[in-house]
Amino acid sequence: MRVLNYLELEGQLQRSGIGTSARHQRMALADTEVELLTSPWNGGSLAKAAAKRAVGDPLFADCDVAHCNLAGPGSLAVARHARRHDVPLVLHAHVTREDFAESFRGSTTVAPALGRYLRWFYSQADLVLCPSEYTKGLLESYPVEAPIRPVTNGVDLASLEGFESFRDEYRGRYDLDGLVVFAVGNVFERKGLTDFCRLAELTDHDFAWFGPYDTGPHASPTVRRWVRDPPANVTFTGWIEDVRGAYGAGDVYCFPTKNENQGIAVLEAMACGKAVLLRDIPVFEEFFTDGEDCLKCETVAEFHEALERLADDPDLRERLGENARETAREHGLDRVADELRDAYATARRLHSGE
Repeated sequence: MRVLNYLELEGQLQRSGIGTSARHQRMALADTEVELLTSPWNGGSLAKAAAKRAVGDPLFADCDVAHCNLAGPGSLAVARHARRHDVPLVLHAHVTREDFAESFRGSTTVAPALGRYLRWFYSQADLVLCPSEYTKGLLESYPVEAPIRPVTNGVDLASLEGFESFRDEYRGRYDLDGLVVFAVGNVFERKGLTDFCRLAELTDHDFAWFGPYDTGPHASPTVRRWVRDPPANVTFTGWIEDVRGAYGAGDVYCFPTKNENQGIAVLEAMACGKAVLLRDIPVFEEFFTDGEDCLKCETVAEFHEALERLADDPDLRERLGENARETAREHGLDRVADELRDAYATARRLHSGE
């Protein structure tokens, strides 16, 4: 089976959760019978495809299933081509109107219109994939008029090996000491930026947010405010060249996010055996258990109380971390491969009317 696994704007999205999910998909399928294409264009690029089209060759590469990971104009072109040429179409719902809000300047205002577009776009698919049952429920409420199936984003366990060896280097680089509370990923208000900083103001622990941030015209005023004038014990590192440095330097992973479709960085922190503090939101109910592999909180005061419990009880940190490792192992790339292969076979059946 020849599958197009397409992520438009791939270069710009390398550091994003969408880029990480697509990378996991391709790694998971690399040693299977699935033959992967990553560009829809005949010849590997739009420019080469246009040149081939000028001499009568097709613009699009041949595939048995088209799988798009974004909802932009390139993916729309692929979707239209698939419909016109009887190719089964899988659309991956990494983006919802709910998680688009509070990400960039103006994103909350745009979110309702985006929701209407996503409802139309995803409804073209033979099968829609999404990271969680929670996201499936959101899409059904739009409503998306196509079958929807959750598929884990997965976690690349092998890529995190050796994270411990980065501890001294990254702590020294960012002047971190003692119990370090940390987050990983792009700095957005949706991911709980304000509560992360307000929590830091209540403690003497060092806090570090490992990940890129924007202070330009696309940045929200909230992001610009906090990264330009953070609490004295908060460090915003910007992009780091090896994410293992974050997991090596940090001790308690704190993620007061307001909305997620799954949370790849949470799985990575768990894979590294870190104690994890999460906001108690619906999506985390299906993956993580309070008191077993994490602690869940709702308010800044609850986060503060839970953090002090962890700071005072190394045995609790160790127990939560060990259980978290087991949770992360359940989302390895072998599971991603199995779920994707079954999804592609299902899309072909649905497309043929079986």
